Amino acid sequence: MNSNKRRNVGIFAHIDAGKTTTTEQMLFKGGQTRSLGSVDTGTAQTDWLEVERERGISVLAATTELEWRETKVNLIDTPGHVDFLSEVERSLRVMDGAILIISAVEGIQPQTEVIWHALRKLNIPTLIYLNKMDRIGANPKKVMESIKQELSSAAVPIQYIHGVEESFQGVSSWHGEDVLYDQIIEVVSEFDHLILNQYLEGEDISCQKLIEKCMELSKDGEVFPVLYGASNKGLGIKELMDAMIDFLPPPNGSINAPLSGVVFKIERDKKMGRLAYVRLFQGRVQNRDVVYNATQDVKEKVTQIRKILGDKSEDVGELIAGDIAALSGLSEVSIGDILGSVEGVPEHPQMAVPLLTVQVEWEKEEDYPKIVKALQELSDEDPLLDLQWLQEERELHIKVMGKIQLEILTSLMHDRYHLDVEFGQPSVIYKETPSQAGEGLIRYTMPKPCWAVLKFKIEPGDRGSGLTYHSVVRKEDLLERYQNEVARRIPAALEQGLCGWNVIDLKITLIEGEHHVVHTHPLDFAVATPMGIMNGLAQTGTKLLEPMLNFRISIPEQFGGKVLHDLSQMRATFEAPMQHEDRMVVEGIIPLATSMEYAIELASLTKGKGSIMTFFHGYKQCPEGFTASRVRRGINPLDQSKYILSVRKALT
Repeated sequence: MNSNKRRNVGIFAHIDAGKTTTTEQMLFKGGQTRSLGSVDTGTAQTDWLEVERERGISVLAATTELEWRETKVNLIDTPGHVDFLSEVERSLRVMDGAILIISAVEGIQPQTEVIWHALRKLNIPTLIYLNKMDRIGANPKKVMESIKQELSSAAVPIQYIHGVEESFQGVSSWHGEDVLYDQIIEVVSEFDHLILNQYLEGEDISCQKLIEKCMELSKDGEVFPVLYGASNKGLGIKELMDAMIDFLPPPNGSINAPLSGVVFKIERDKKMGRLAYVRLFQGRVQNRDVVYNATQDVKEKVTQIRKILGDKSEDVGELIAGDIAALSGLSEVSIGDILGSVEGVPEHPQMAVPLLTVQVEWEKEEDYPKIVKALQELSDEDPLLDLQWLQEERELHIKVMGKIQLEILTSLMHDRYHLDVEFGQPSVIYKETPSQAGEGLIRYTMPKPCWAVLKFKIEPGDRGSGLTYHSVVRKEDLLERYQNEVARRIPAALEQGLCGWNVIDLKITLIEGEHHVVHTHPLDFAVATPMGIMNGLAQTGTKLLEPMLNFRISIPEQFGGKVLHDLSQMRATFEAPMQHEDRMVVEGIIPLATSMEYAIELASLTKGKGSIMTFFHGYKQCPEGFTASRVRRGINPLDQSKYILSVRKALT
């Protein structure tokens, strides 16, 4: 297929803005479905999990395909709830264009901003669609002003609106000289000096020329067309689909180039088994081809290539550059793996950060092995769950984004695996960072045969910098393959610091290293590295860091005093409150640890009239004197004798 006749489009929004309803309308109008699916009645094609139909929310990103104006479109309907942000970020990596849906009533919400910044970081061309134009309180002018102010001044309306709220009748394409002409030319002329000069000199610039320039700039991610509609009534959908073809770009990539693709989703099908969803950027794959997994350094045979529509699928036999499909037969593959060449695969956006850890609990002892297997499968599908299996203690721990995710996991375990589990009280995931600079030395020369000498310099890094590592040791003193082994082992060595938490925001430099021509084995450095790192952290000491959230609280004015007092008690920092008619809005930063239950308290205080929205801000140092530790998994490398025996499997 000609790549110009293909689009890969993600549907993104804050929860309840109408993503799935819009997707269902597009599938219906594109002739992909014979009847219109509904979120409210649990018949949405892209919400095919039982738990999604029961709750009326999207949990997994759903890939489906439709055809419009002789163009094949891969649509990905993503979750809107912040607890499932990991699904959103994986989808962003494989999109060529996006539709960002904003409610014309609620306007820009926290998740809207998070997604917008990710879209801009990856420079993904984006259409903005103002939904719910038929609802009471719809205010497109006000929302448009906030879009210009908070998202981009290059956002520009390209449609006439016919009515608003109950009188909304739909939209029509811009075609004449009016107020829209001035708005479009103002935005377009920012990027085209020829048009700007023509405009300033009073020359006539045709509407056709302006709209064609707008299409060109939109496909480059410079200008962001704004459209309107009421998806629940099907109003504005055809116009949105036309804009998707006209204003969003086709994929790049040649089928004759070397194979290059990325796995962005793993699922298990009852008949097909493990399915790996792949976006192919270059080359082609056919049934029974052997593909190279560059990330895992393995080769595997593709048994089938399937196109998925909700809970239905068909074998298409081939996947070509620019397209998306599910591959079966790849048993070793994981999310994020690159198939073939790494060239041409976009970077992975990092938005989702699990902030809570919970212990899994169950009643029936005989269910234990099944629960382990089920959670391993779910962690395979969502690596951020990061299952910790403490075999000696017979404990299972996972990381989550929030309590809604726990409810969904409980339902998934019951519906898919027929297992009943509960989760303990969520606890905050803290981090550690070095208190000061120091050095860590390890001389691993006994018991023979072994020989690995390492000396690390450890320094605090800037907040949010993560881990920076490099070596100044000469290859004559420590062979390159041994230095590579040290570099590979450092992230794992930092997973548990002095208090048991992941150590972040630090610089590590290997300043001395030594091997022995006879006694050294490569694995000696795998053993020595954690001991050297922990020895260094014992010298520097560590400080605790806690997760902070950006928050936005909207309340009736009469509750302002009490809420401001609560925020101070929770150690929040915030700007002066803003007044919007009879409501007060407060924005700021608050610790997760003190605010986990505040949404319930706020609803009770304001009788349901107050709301709080939060999203992750970053980690910040805990108050002086605060302590929080967790039980270490395995033997502490600081207990060197016992640790060496354990890794040599000689501990009894």
